[in-house]
Amino acid sequence: MYDKLSTSLLAEFIGTFALIFIGAGAGALGDGGLVGVAFAHGLVIVGFAYAYGHISGTHINPAVTLGVWAAGKIDTTRALAYVAVQLLGGIVAAFVLSWILGDRGGSLGATVLAEGVSPARGLVLELILTFFLVNTIMNAGISGKATIPAGLAIGLTLVFCILMGGPLTGASLNPARTLGPAVATGNFADIWLYFAGPIAGGVIAGLLYKTVFEERKAPSTR
Repeated sequence: MYDKLSTSLLAEFIGTFALIFIGAGAGALGDGGLVGVAFAHGLVIVGFAYAYGHISGTHINPAVTLGVWAAGKIDTTRALAYVAVQLLGGIVAAFVLSWILGDRGGSLGATVLAEGVSPARGLVLELILTFFLVNTIMNAGISGKATIPAGLAIGLTLVFCILMGGPLTGASLNPARTLGPAVATGNFADIWLYFAGPIAGGVIAGLLYKTVFEERKAPSTR
């Protein structure tokens, strides 16, 4: 991974922009249904994992960055900088998407609670699904021990999370994914849970990796 922070930040901005532009765009257009939205998000992850993984790690999600930070794999200054550009990338993507789609944009694929889903249930679901995502990132990506390409495993994890959670909360799993369309449309309903749930899920996954799953060198017998 590159040490130059500015290069990593540019990669994180572009990657997050792509995720919101393509993912929210697929949601706004709706032509591919839930499966189309799930794969739109997952394929962006796969593509950018290989494009920028060696540069920034391709977090493109504040919950991922904070999970990696909790695992001790990124320093605080870099983590905060990542989060800032990720949120900015999501907002810029949503405004560009709104301009391109015009009247077809609607809610810009905003992640909102379905009818009958309480904020408490939405919070827990976002936490669980983000835990699954960051758990895969830690154990397939950060560890380097995966038997299949890590980018594919991470992208497919996002796909199955959206397939289950999409009809209930929109399956954001990413504060930047929620914030962008919210700012562009002015709809901030229940936005707190789309920050609290994913961040909690990411941090829990990071701490679990650090304390349980991370492979440690055997102590020297000399």
